[in-house]
Amino acid sequence: MPKDSTSKRDPRYDILFEPVKIGPVTAKNRFYQVPHCNGGGYRDPSAAAQMRNIKAQGGWGVIFTEQVEMHQTSEITPFIELRLWEDKDIPGLARMAEAMKTDGALAGIELAYSGVNGGNLYTKEVPMAPSHSPILTFYKDPVSARAMDKQDIRDLRRWHRNACLRAKTAGYDIIELYGAHGFGVIQHFLSPLTNQRDDEYGGSLENRARLFRELISECKDAVGDSIAISVRLSLEEIGGLENPEVRDMIEMNADLPDLWDLGHGTWEDCSGPSRFTEEGAQEPLVRGIKELTDKPVVGVGRFTSPDAMVSQIKRGVLDFIGAARPSIADPFIPRKIDEGRVEDIRECIGCNICVTGDMTMSISRCTQNPTFMEEWRKGWHPEEIDAKGETENVLIIGAGPAGLEAARAAGERGYQVALAEAGTELGGRVALECQLPGLATWGRVCDYRQHQISTMPNVEVYFDSRLSAQDVLDFGFENVAIATGSTWRRDGVARHNLLPISIDDAMAIFTPDDLMAGKLPEGGHVVLYDDDHYYMGGVLAELLVQKGLEVTLVTPANLVSEWTLNTLEQHRIQARMIELGVNIITAQAVTSVEAKGVTLACAFTGRTRTIDCDATVLVTCRLPNDDLWQALKAREDEWKGAGIKKIERIGDANAPAPIAWATYAGHRFARELDVVRGEDELSFRREVTELAPKETFR
Repeated sequence: MPKDSTSKRDPRYDILFEPVKIGPVTAKNRFYQVPHCNGGGYRDPSAAAQMRNIKAQGGWGVIFTEQVEMHQTSEITPFIELRLWEDKDIPGLARMAEAMKTDGALAGIELAYSGVNGGNLYTKEVPMAPSHSPILTFYKDPVSARAMDKQDIRDLRRWHRNACLRAKTAGYDIIELYGAHGFGVIQHFLSPLTNQRDDEYGGSLENRARLFRELISECKDAVGDSIAISVRLSLEEIGGLENPEVRDMIEMNADLPDLWDLGHGTWEDCSGPSRFTEEGAQEPLVRGIKELTDKPVVGVGRFTSPDAMVSQIKRGVLDFIGAARPSIADPFIPRKIDEGRVEDIRECIGCNICVTGDMTMSISRCTQNPTFMEEWRKGWHPEEIDAKGETENVLIIGAGPAGLEAARAAGERGYQVALAEAGTELGGRVALECQLPGLATWGRVCDYRQHQISTMPNVEVYFDSRLSAQDVLDFGFENVAIATGSTWRRDGVARHNLLPISIDDAMAIFTPDDLMAGKLPEGGHVVLYDDDHYYMGGVLAELLVQKGLEVTLVTPANLVSEWTLNTLEQHRIQARMIELGVNIITAQAVTSVEAKGVTLACAFTGRTRTIDCDATVLVTCRLPNDDLWQALKAREDEWKGAGIKKIERIGDANAPAPIAWATYAGHRFARELDVVRGEDELSFRREVTELAPKETFR
């Protein structure tokens, strides 16, 4: 694509902006936002639509919905996805298509029939699959799917045609059939793990691919020659449809779909966290597939570097650069590359906090992009922000993730910002945590904000500036944010022990703060007690093993780092612990610490036992560092006389939480400076379900 008058891109990246044909339609460039969930779905359709519109503004050539349930006989409650069950679902999806197609993007819809993954807990329909099978859900629901008979398959084909016609009415340019990550019926028929049929739909690969061929062909016939039909497949299913057979299937059907959208394997593989998965990790599985087909190939790999993207295209690995998480962290990646602003890209850190929105049936967040899913709800644009209000200046105390984001956003609004940091470097907890095993990429949270602040003449950073309440009052800033972070507790209090436990002073006690500061046990056997359940316990266990210590990880949960089920990395963390030789004790809580060991209590029965150790690491919970806030609050009657209009705690200083909560808090503080809201007014917009007519009640 020729450069327009605004383009200042490096010529090395011109190839990324070439148009590419997808059947009857043409993408304006090679940036392809693959389907991704967001926690909004049918509950928050306008929020989801505006989020996709922002990507259109950001320059993506192809923008997709999340998976869209195409029929009521296959749905994945409790997860909140989009639905296209009947004509009344069309208007919401039409609004999204219209939002996607601004700025010349193609709008894509991913139709999903979930088969063995659809427990139908809402519709109460009996699930159907290629063969009799237990339902394979995250919650291991005690439900089975029955094997489809020939009539069921004919129905399934008709349902696909109907859904495609509805998608066409809604205005979509590309219809993608979902057969990846173990979630789609196409994969279930292709895979010998879920297809044990002995008729023409089972057995040989050619037979197992029969439904795939029928669905693609019939959907093409249904929508005509103006809409592209693509398919999303997994490149590897261990023990099932493995990579060599995937290649055989693609070669057998090389030119049937208009595009091949290829994911890594399971969702956990495809969205591998940066702790375990490098950028472009999919390449060994996808390399060479372009040689098997004349149709374009899209793949993913948490691509954030334009050089890596160009390499994929020039070496013939991919035709399109697929992205989900990077498009969330920065929906303006294409535009920033085109405008020669590569240094302004908010690079995805691969923490997978975005995934947790879907897993917890809530609105998704992003550590790097606090505006994600707030584009409609709060009117937050990732690249545009209101000019400052009536006040002039802001003092931000603490340069961790909350303070940095507050300074960046307030500076962008035009306030005079002073950022006071008690230490000698920026980043707070991020600067420490990114030094831990596997978390180096998380340093991008600080790097991006530090660079942005460095370009703002109205933002000044002051190091070695530990401020007192009197200092704050004397300075007379109109707005003050206290972002002084938090401290890990050393008294055993967390989810299991709500009160401090007995700890003998003769035992060496360490917290995550100690270990991150370089203060480590001197040797011997260490018990690491993890009642936090996120990443910290496993990461510190790995650190201790690297230092040559014998480690026993104790947790009252049934799994190591149990909350990371929501970030798709729990199985990797527990596997890593096993591989490292960490002794794992689950469903046990440390209830007291003695001079030479700890007492454990069974999380179910309360039965106790003791184990010997030389040191104990308590990964429990954190307390806000709010002494400065408390001191200022006690002198609130002096604020007005000092010229202060607002003092607010933000981030961990207010309530400790993951880093994404901190960047969100900092951004919100800056956005809401000089904003007046009603006392009981909601801080965001929401959509309310339409009531059925009263006459439908009897």
